[in-house]
Amino acid sequence: MGFTLVWTQKARETYDRLKADAISSLEARQRKRKPKASQAEGLFKQVKKCVDFLKENPRHPGLSTHEFHSKEHPHTPGGKVFEAYIQQSSPGAYRLFWCYGPKKDEITIIAITPHP
Repeated sequence: MGFTLVWTQKARETYDRLKADAISSLEARQRKRKPKASQAEGLFKQVKKCVDFLKENPRHPGLSTHEFHSKEHPHTPGGKVFEAYIQQSSPGAYRLFWCYGPKKDEITIIAITPHP
């Protein structure tokens, strides 16, 4: 059953920046012939995996999804907003905030941020 993803401008900008950083890092690493992936590459890989899981199954156990009360629902006042884990136990671990809607079978990605 997959969901269609809708992005807020802020979330799309963050995703695109993380992707550009990973590509830039990969290109630099390949020029220097270094085998080990950079932090930027690893972070984007984790973000993409989280987005893919969310699109296919927002209740995937790897997401550790739970309701989050400090962000406003962008479509429905008082609607539920959820937090999914991109990273688990690293300092400043990244989180993805999302909600259902605006239409049926759509998920809106609100933000991708490091945990405060």
